[in-house]
Amino acid sequence: MVTAILEGHEISRNKAIFLVLIAAILWSTSGLFIKIIDLNPFTIAGSRGIIAALMMMALMNKRLNFNWSLPQVAGGLCYAGAMITFVVATVMTTAANAILLQYTMPVFTALFGMWLLKEKVTRFDWGVIFIVVGGMALFFLDELTLDGLWGNIIAIISAIFFALLIIFLRMQKSGSPVETTILGNLITFCICLPFIIKEPPTGTSLLPLSYLGIIQLGLPFVLYSAAIKYVTAIDAVLIQTIEPLLNPVWVFLIIGEEPGSWAIVGGAVVLITVTIRNIYTSRKATKQVPT
Repeated sequence: MVTAILEGHEISRNKAIFLVLIAAILWSTSGLFIKIIDLNPFTIAGSRGIIAALMMMALMNKRLNFNWSLPQVAGGLCYAGAMITFVVATVMTTAANAILLQYTMPVFTALFGMWLLKEKVTRFDWGVIFIVVGGMALFFLDELTLDGLWGNIIAIISAIFFALLIIFLRMQKSGSPVETTILGNLITFCICLPFIIKEPPTGTSLLPLSYLGIIQLGLPFVLYSAAIKYVTAIDAVLIQTIEPLLNPVWVFLIIGEEPGSWAIVGGAVVLITVTIRNIYTSRKATKQVPT
């Protein structure tokens, strides 16, 4: 089945859903492996980026098409910004805070879409924005250390980078997210290279770094980008919620890190609101497609 995906063959909807589910589960392990690697976050982000880029190019070299357009390059830069800030945030605050605050990305996408793509923001969207901002504020009510406070802020910056990435992907009429992702991983490596040289990965960190680059980031994106066209938008929305749900669970089960009580409440508000919004917009888009 994986071979069929990589070679561009069609697969059934059930198999595609299974692959998207696997991708979401693999993505959700990022917090755990970032936490267990004893390196500075820039070395982690850069090492993961180059490993993922090489792995993705090896798997998809026959179908890559870099056009070096402004949206593709800008998208790569935003991807790099999102990857770096997410790793930094995960190191500085709890894994739950980092992933759930990053999950506010659709709110910023709506705002940037209004500004850059001249898209209309509906009353429903404004209501979602208001609720999610309230949920975000709850994260800061816990008794945070200075690092935790900045970690939360950096997680929000990561969400902003991800939102801009989505905007630049939508600017590419016939573009593919694969090229933008590979470019972003290479840019991540270049930005982080001075930190990697200063604090290179050690023998004990090479295995978890390889996992992050190959299994947690590279492989699931390849599977997701190929399988997503065979599932409905609602399926994709619901499956993707697995990542922010499982991410802090793995960290709690293995490391014992617990998010604050207000962060749990805020995370629930963000997760439920964004999921409802995504389901609503997906159904609305489906109804508007001519039959």
